[in-house]
Amino acid sequence: MITRRDFSRGAAVSAALSYSRILGANDRIRMAYIGLGNRGDQVHDAFLEFDDQQTVAVCDLRDDYMDFAIHKSRATPKRFKDYRRLLEDQDVDAVVIATPDHWHALMFIDACNAGKDVYVEKPLSLTVAEGRKMVETAERTKRVVQVGTNRRSWKSYHDMVEFVRSGGIGHVSAAKAYHISNEWPNGLGQAREGPKPTEQEWDRWLGPAPKVPYDPNRAWYNFRWFYDYSGGQLTNFGVHFVDVMRWCLGKDAPRAVTAIGGRFGGIQDNREIPDTMEVLWDFGDTLMVFCQYNANAAPGNIRGSEMELRGTKGTLYIRNSGWEVVPDLINEGYTGYDGGAGYGNPLRRQGNAAQRKPVIEASVGKGTASYDTTAHARNFLDCMKTRGKCNADIVTGHLSTSVTLIGNIAHKTRSMLEWNSRSEQFTNNPDANQFLQYKYRPPYKLG
Repeated sequence: MITRRDFSRGAAVSAALSYSRILGANDRIRMAYIGLGNRGDQVHDAFLEFDDQQTVAVCDLRDDYMDFAIHKSRATPKRFKDYRRLLEDQDVDAVVIATPDHWHALMFIDACNAGKDVYVEKPLSLTVAEGRKMVETAERTKRVVQVGTNRRSWKSYHDMVEFVRSGGIGHVSAAKAYHISNEWPNGLGQAREGPKPTEQEWDRWLGPAPKVPYDPNRAWYNFRWFYDYSGGQLTNFGVHFVDVMRWCLGKDAPRAVTAIGGRFGGIQDNREIPDTMEVLWDFGDTLMVFCQYNANAAPGNIRGSEMELRGTKGTLYIRNSGWEVVPDLINEGYTGYDGGAGYGNPLRRQGNAAQRKPVIEASVGKGTASYDTTAHARNFLDCMKTRGKCNADIVTGHLSTSVTLIGNIAHKTRSMLEWNSRSEQFTNNPDANQFLQYKYRPPYKLG
C-alpha cells in the first residue's frame, strides 16, 4: 500500500538528491554544530525542538561548551576540535556554523565542498568578496543554505511585508533602524582573565585573521567589538534590521552609502568599533538609515521600536514583539500659501489644516522574541528534504550583509560611496575597493 508519506518521499527523491542520502538513521536529519558559544547554543536549542533531526557531532575549541551541548542533545554526538575532521564524517548531513564572523567563509566553503547542507549564522561574511565566493560555492555544489536572519521565518513579519508591499502605508520614503544601549562608563572594561586558551588554541581561534597576542577582550563573545573578526554592531544587529527593511521595500541593493561616527562616548575599553554612528544608504526612492547609539539608552522614536518605515500615508513601527501602523493626518489640499490662505499669510494662517484626516486605519501585528529561531530551523529542515530554497537563502544573506559591510567601508574612508551592485564595486572611489576583501594569514586561503 502506498501511503501519503511514501508519495512525499518519492517526490523528494526526484527533486535533486536522494531522500535516503539526506536522512540518517530513523529518518532523522543528522546535524553537526561548529561553534557552540552564545548563538551556537541558541540555534542548537531551536533544532532540538524537532524530532526529525539528531545532533551527531559538535565542534568547538572549548570542552565546556561541547560538554554542555552534548548533555542537552539527548544523543551521543561525536566531538571534534578541528572542524575539518567533522566535515569528513559521512554520518553528518548538515552543519550549523555559529563561529566568529571571520571564520564563516572558510568553514562554509569547506562544508559545501564536503557535500553538507549549511545553516550559517549572520552576518554571512566579513567582507563582500567572501560573501560572493560563498554564493558561487553554494550554487556550484547545489547545497541548501539558510542564513541566520531568523526574522525571515516569522509569520508576523511575512504578514507585515505583504502589508507594506501592497501600499499599506503608501510609498516609503525613509526606513530607519536603531541599535541603542548605554555601555558607558566601562563597556568591555580592562581585559580580565577568563578561561584562557593555549597558544595553539588561540592561533586556531584567530585562523585567517592577523596574528596578535591573546587578549581576553577580543575572545569569545567580545570579538564583535574588533574589526579583525567582525563588522561591529552594524553587521551584528544592523544586518537583521537592514534585512527586514530591504525585504519590506522589495529592494536588493543601494545606489550609494555614507557614514559618520566614532568613539564619542568616552567608554573606558579597547574596542575598535564606534559607540556612536549613523549610516545612510540611497536606495533610489528610499533613504535607509542605521543609528548606533551605545553611550545613551533613550528610545530612538516615540514607540521605542527597533525599526520605523515612514510612508506617505502613515508610519510602521517594528519591534520583536510586533508591529504597529500609525496613520498620518493627510491634507488633501495644498501646502503653504494657497489662494490667499495658508501659513504664508499672517492674516489667515490656518489654511487647509482643518481638512487633515487619516486615509488608512491604525493596526497592530503580534510578533515574537528576537531569539526565536525555531521557525527558521524548521524551514531549513523542510528545505533539506525538498531541496527547496530557504527563507533566508544564500543570495538573500549576501545582499543584506553586503549593505552593512559597505556602510563600514564608507565610515572607514570618511566618504560618500557610489555602489554598483552588479560588479560589487565602488565607482567613484577606486581606493575604497581595497576594503572589499582582505589578505588571509598564511596558510589560510579562500576557496
